[in-house]
Amino acid sequence: MNSSALPRHVPIVVAYRGGHPENIHHGSLAVVNAQGQLLASVGDVDAPLFTRSSLKPFQAMPLIAQAAERYDLSDADVALLCASHSGEPMHVERAAALLAKIGAGESSLACGSHVPFFFSTNGVTPEPGARFNRLHHNCSGKHTGMLLLAHALGAPATGYLDTGHAVQREIVQSVSHFSGVPVEELVRGTDGCSAPNYALPLRSLAHAFARLTLAAPDPVYGVAPLRIARAMSQYPELVSGQGRNDLALMRAGRGDWVSKVGADGVQALASFSRGIGIAAKCSDGQLAPLMVAVVSALEQLGWLDDDGRAALASLIPPPLKNAAGIEVGEMRAVLNLNAMLA
Repeated sequence: MNSSALPRHVPIVVAYRGGHPENIHHGSLAVVNAQGQLLASVGDVDAPLFTRSSLKPFQAMPLIAQAAERYDLSDADVALLCASHSGEPMHVERAAALLAKIGAGESSLACGSHVPFFFSTNGVTPEPGARFNRLHHNCSGKHTGMLLLAHALGAPATGYLDTGHAVQREIVQSVSHFSGVPVEELVRGTDGCSAPNYALPLRSLAHAFARLTLAAPDPVYGVAPLRIARAMSQYPELVSGQGRNDLALMRAGRGDWVSKVGADGVQALASFSRGIGIAAKCSDGQLAPLMVAVVSALEQLGWLDDDGRAALASLIPPPLKNAAGIEVGEMRAVLNLNAMLA
């Protein structure tokens, strides 16, 4: 890739020391309505950027549209299928119960395993000798949904992550449909959980999220988009986990927002009442400046009241202090949506 192909990100958040800029975090952000109109933006909203886990609602879409009733999926189940969860008991147990519906178990998951996010997020150390399996992986819900879809399609469970597998062929059509990017133009990579992932322009990702909020049935996927978004908004603790950003964001929206983070600095969010989606990327992949930028955008858009600000306070890093406890700096947003909103 040559330099001309690099995204044209701009400064969105700055860490100041003594009032002077020290670390500058670049990124981009798009605000788009359900009709695809770009309402506001900063940076580069047209360069394809990997969506990572923000893609999960659209990866779950074919299953919910085709077989939610067949597998008697509750709204809580649907939320878990779209989760980047923390590996808490409520997540692990529900994933296992869903796999049992098709006679599968933990060994069927191809996502690998890692120490649950619960521990690092909440500053807790696992008990000595604690062991974790694939159900604890933050993407086990997504992979469970893919296995359910394979079963519904009569396709083999093995190889369900291969791009030529029936499951992934269904998913790529969903991604294309909601983003508006033709299948042949989608940029494909491999996610951290080994599933195929797609790079989308931020304006396309924001548009896709805005379309999740439409009350009218989708011409291809029927009521599945709204059901997915409502389920995520109703059960944010299953989508996320204690101390996580999606839990805080959806609680701040008090039922009006659906939110999904993606690894390496991606965040998507949409409002049901407004029919508007937001997609953001922090180019260095850091979560803290990404959240500072997203909260600033919500403030500038007029989406926050005092209760919402209080719910999101935990996402804003406190003033920087040195080892002696002296306050030496702070992180502040510098993105400006006002010009386009005027």
